Amino acid sequence: MTTQLPLHAQSSGLPGDTIPGETIPPDAPAIFLPLVSAAEAPPDQLPLSYASLPVEPPPSDRPAEAHPDLNLALRGFVETAGHLGLVNYGGDTDPQAPQIDGMFDPPRLPTFPALYQVYDWNWGCAPPAGCRGEPISGYPVTLLEMATAVNEQIRIPRRAPSITGDFNALVLYADARRLTITYTRRDTAAVGYLVHLEDFAVNPGLIALYQSLNAAGRGALPALRNGEIVGVADRGALRIATRDTGAFLDPRACKDWWQGYLSQCSVQLRRSRH
Repeated sequence: MTTQLPLHAQSSGLPGDTIPGETIPPDAPAIFLPLVSAAEAPPDQLPLSYASLPVEPPPSDRPAEAHPDLNLALRGFVETAGHLGLVNYGGDTDPQAPQIDGMFDPPRLPTFPALYQVYDWNWGCAPPAGCRGEPISGYPVTLLEMATAVNEQIRIPRRAPSITGDFNALVLYADARRLTITYTRRDTAAVGYLVHLEDFAVNPGLIALYQSLNAAGRGALPALRNGEIVGVADRGALRIATRDTGAFLDPRACKDWWQGYLSQCSVQLRRSRH
């Protein structure tokens, strides 16, 4: 069965099942499988202090580092061609969807040097672990590279609703080069909005807190506020994938993730159908 993706980002807050992929693709030189590495802070990135929040049950059904919905390195991604700018899709708009421009101070629309497709995950292959499937095809792009200044400080995509108090997101996975956050207090990608941030230097203080809480059983996890620094783009770029109730969406969609830039959406696209 091929993954069916929603036409627009509209988080219901209800659980949703991840749909298996199809087959294991052949080896290809353009496949990106980022390595998990030890945290090494770039120059001048001192460890910051972060808070934590209790996680709503149930816990994740497997270790986060071995979970393809939390650790994007397990899926990998492949470069693709397409429009290196914002795009339009039909459908409703959620005014409370996370806004990617909030990752930068001041907020802005960066340039997009490259586009990628994330691989699907076939949960029926070699159970219970599953295996990598074909690139997700419901949208032409499911991972976006954004240009930054070298060592530019990075924040989370901003979202107005809080998950408790002044906290807006929860960290589900963190290592030296990637961060997975959800805009709920659930330890899953199947509920609400989730964002993968890839190939940037995550702050060592955030990594240390995550590792401590993860080792203690994930009863609590790091909590983040809008505007809170989570790392630096030490290589002058970083990548982002956006999800709603488990499904990977197109991070270029202006009506969802870039709502302040609708006038710059000149490309009309239709979602592919199966």
